[in-house]
This record gives sequence, C-alpha cells and structure tokens, in this order.
Amino acid sequence: MISVDVSRRQGQFLVSAAFESDGGILALFGPSGSGKSSIIRLIAGLDRPDRGRIVLGGVVVADTDQRIFLPAHRRRVGVVFQESLLFPHLTVLANLRYGRHFTPRAERRIAEEPVIDTLGIGHLLQRHPATLSGGERQRVAIGRALLASPRLLLMDEPLASLDWDRRQEILPLIERLRDEFAIPILYVSHAVEEVARLASEVAVMEQGRIVRLGPARQVLHTGIGDSPDRFQITSVLEGRLGEPDKVYGLTPVEHPSGRLWLSGLIGPVGRTVHVVVRGVDVSLATERPRRLSIRTVLAAHIVDLVVTDGPTALAETELKDGTRLMVSLTRQAVDELALAVGRDVFVLIKSVAVDQRPI
Repeated sequence: MISVDVSRRQGQFLVSAAFESDGGILALFGPSGSGKSSIIRLIAGLDRPDRGRIVLGGVVVADTDQRIFLPAHRRRVGVVFQESLLFPHLTVLANLRYGRHFTPRAERRIAEEPVIDTLGIGHLLQRHPATLSGGERQRVAIGRALLASPRLLLMDEPLASLDWDRRQEILPLIERLRDEFAIPILYVSHAVEEVARLASEVAVMEQGRIVRLGPARQVLHTGIGDSPDRFQITSVLEGRLGEPDKVYGLTPVEHPSGRLWLSGLIGPVGRTVHVVVRGVDVSLATERPRRLSIRTVLAAHIVDLVVTDGPTALAETELKDGTRLMVSLTRQAVDELALAVGRDVFVLIKSVAVDQRPI
C-alpha cells in the first residue's frame, strides 16, 4: 500500500500531489517539467516535503505534522533513474549486492538467482559497468534495486536514454517484475506507449499537480479540446490477445466491437493488453467496407464532432464497451459522408500502424 499526500515549493514552482495505490504499477505521466521527478525525490527521501505524509507498506516514512522524516537509506525504496548510476569500480555482481547491505537480513525477501535469471544477466556478473551496453546497465540497475527487497520500486524515466531495440528488451522485463515479484512500482514517463503498456493506473501531472487519475485506458484518452496538435491525439483500447497468424505475422486483439489486428507475433494468448491508437491512423466508413487492405474494422457511433475553419475535423466515436476512440479526418470527408453526432460508423485502423510497441 502506497499513500502519498505532499506539497513542496521550489522557487516559484509548487508541487502538490495526493494518490494511493494497492500494488501493481502506478504511472506518473506528463510532460517534462510537470513535477513527476520531484514527487519521486520526495518519496525516496532525497527531498523533504513542506507539508504532507508518505506511507509505504504501512510504514510512515514522512509526516510533517508528527515531524517524521526517515532518511533515504532507511526507507527501503529501490530507485532506478534514467542513467544506471552503477559503481564503475565494482563488478556487476558487487553492484547487485550493494543494496542488500542496507536491508536487515530477516527482511531480504528476494533471492539473487530469480532476479539474475529474470533479467538475463548471469553471463555479466564478473564484468564492470564500462564494458556493458546501455540496456545491460539498466538491467543491472533494476536488479540492484530489486535485491534490496524494497517496499516500493521507483522508476524515473528508466528507458529514456535507450534506443528502440533496447527499450523492447527492457519493457517485458518490467512486466515480469510486476507479475512475478509483487513489488509496487511507481513508474515515471512522458511516453504514452510505455505507460499504456505497463501501468494499471495512471496519474497525469501538469504544472506540479495531478489533473487526472484512474485506469490507463480512460486517463490516456485525448478528448476533443485536450490537444491542439492532431498528431498527439491518442486513444487506448483494451482487449485480449488471440492466437497469432504465423503465416502472415499478425496477432489479433479481441474487442467487443470487433477484432483489432497487430503487426507481429505477440503473446501469450489471452493476455489483456492496452493498444495505443493515434487519431491520424484511423479512418471512418458509413458502411462496412469490402475488398479493403485495412484489416481492422470496429463498429462504433459518433458522440462528438468538431469541424474547424481549416481543412481538418475531429470525431470522437464510442465503441461497444464504452471506450472512446478519436479520429482525425478532413472537413471534406465530414461533408461528403454526412457525418454527424449519433451516426453509426465503422472505425478503420491500419495494422501496419500498430505493433508490439504500444501494447
């Protein structure tokens, strides 16, 4: 159980946030400078709150009314930053064991072997950080934080410095940490794809405050009026992975409104996934299309429609499970198809626009 209700002024900038989590991954999501990392520092004990209370696993680690402030090394909080911050003079094995020195022997719940096996770093144990790739260093940093048997794992933009291939190595590992070690994770990111894939709950931060808090597929939805940039308009669909089509290299996601096809062979079958769909990758049809290259066709109806003075328009559609899906289109298409609020439509999504990255 995590309970946070704190505020801290930094010059003219005020950070004030309150949230709770019972486990899994809670993501702090928002643009750079919104206060996400400031919250991480307060929870980790690197900064003191001006006001508030922080409870981790039933232990009060900060309470300004009671003048409680546990130093960082007594909080049993594991932290993984954007940079791995490994000790260069120590081997991988020595780095992994470093955090255990601050954990009482009776509270060392997590053994070395499962962590090393899960992270796939057994062959690196005698090497030094300078000889590792960026992805390998982050794996070791995650392992070091885990082996301290923390009450909470804080991950502050842990993939921001990695290229796409390395991110795809680390993301499944974070999912396994979530599922296998049952340690609450607070994950900080401004990448919507990472947050949608990992988090069960999302807290959106703007200018030092939490402005939205709830399930990922609701909170990450960009509604009409939320973003002036059509390339940033996104929706999140939730479904279950079906049996991959190995002949064509596609994987279905079963949804109440139809079947969403993803590029790539993705598993395991039956896993619930969140799929990020950008409004510019979606089209509308007023009749179910035939002989079309687009594979994904979902039944929906229009619940909101905004037509600009320029060439573009934005439609908000609702699927059978109540999920809202945003569609960017032209004003010309609105007129020619006679689109209007309440009209039944079919949502078309290109499979080549959606693969394993945003799920």
